[in-house]
Amino acid sequence: MMLHIPQVLSKPAVAELRALIDAADWIDGNATSGSQSALAKRNEQLPEGSEAARLAGERVLDALARSPLFVTAALPQTVFPPLFNRYGGGQAFGTHIDNAVRQTRTGDLRIRSDLSATLFLSEPEDYDGGELLVEDTYGVHEVKLAAGDLILYPASSLHQVTPVTRGVRTASFFWIQSMVREDARRALLFQMDIAIQQLAGKVGAGAPELVSLTGTYHNLLRMWAEV
Repeated sequence: MMLHIPQVLSKPAVAELRALIDAADWIDGNATSGSQSALAKRNEQLPEGSEAARLAGERVLDALARSPLFVTAALPQTVFPPLFNRYGGGQAFGTHIDNAVRQTRTGDLRIRSDLSATLFLSEPEDYDGGELLVEDTYGVHEVKLAAGDLILYPASSLHQVTPVTRGVRTASFFWIQSMVREDARRALLFQMDIAIQQLAGKVGAGAPELVSLTGTYHNLLRMWAEV
């Protein structure tokens, strides 16, 4: 399942975060690449252990925790500390797939990457190119979102970032280990949860049929969750 989550960060929050990270020192993005990704990747990255990355990452994590749509869709067990990258001057990231297991630089956290996420921090009109292209069984999906919006997609997907030919594309990226490992099961739970919320607004949360449906949701989650 691929999902656009709007306004994870407000425009003022984006501006504050950008002021923090733009003033920091950036390094070659291959600092966190595997051998295969390094062949396709040309960008800059905020050093994982830097103070700016830590503070900015905390702001992103706080925003994610306040996003009901993100929590409903991802069912997060662990969110990898957000990283930050930028592309300009023709930089790009060719077609690749994310590592199945991600570990922090210090080795104190290791997760299974069920979901990948990109939080856009540049307005689309501020740069040309830089589209995120995600492949699945239905074809290639092109993503270029407003600053503060997030795209969530299976980490098993082939994807790329096209060359940025004007301006700079800045974003946060990270991975999520979900309580529910399988994408198809997460999608079913997401659809059911959204339907429950919509029905609650129409028939009331105490309607017997809605209570029964809510029970079914939680029993499926109980059956599938790894916690």
